[in-house]
Amino acid sequence: MSERLPSRAETIRILKQSGCSRNVIDHCEAVADLAIEIGEDCRNNGLKVDLELIEVGALLHDIGRSKTHSVHHAVVGAKIARTYGLPDQVLAIIKRHVGGGITATEARKLGWPRDVYVPQTVEEKIVSYADKLIEGSHRVPIEKTMKEFAQELPPSAVERVRRLHDEMMALIGDCSCIR
Repeated sequence: MSERLPSRAETIRILKQSGCSRNVIDHCEAVADLAIEIGEDCRNNGLKVDLELIEVGALLHDIGRSKTHSVHHAVVGAKIARTYGLPDQVLAIIKRHVGGGITATEARKLGWPRDVYVPQTVEEKIVSYADKLIEGSHRVPIEKTMKEFAQELPPSAVERVRRLHDEMMALIGDCSCIR
């Protein structure tokens, strides 16, 4: 497994080679741009974050949508990314970005391999959170995302997104990038 992260151009090429639509690529670019802003705010608040990893992980977070638009795109995406020899940290971002994370019980019910599907590192959390603030390629308030999730997901899943939001707010403070 290579530890070298691809450039933005190489990452876009990977998305295209995998069969991602223009809409998915636009979404991934919007998530990456916001995630980098959030990462920079975290860094300005004294937190050590890897902005290059955030960018690459955010650009590739939905690579699995080249094959499916179901929740399974996270696991499918990690498999696709592995075929490109991408580092484990990128694979982790891809498989852990869905919702506020997928618990072991939920993963078992989905038939996913035994693994951790809840964001663990600050970079994983930033990408997952930025994804919740982008609809299509446009920024949306977290309240809109939470309202939509509440209509589709169990309360425990919505609560994980709320906790992720609260944690990000504590890390970035008053960030104009999420308004």
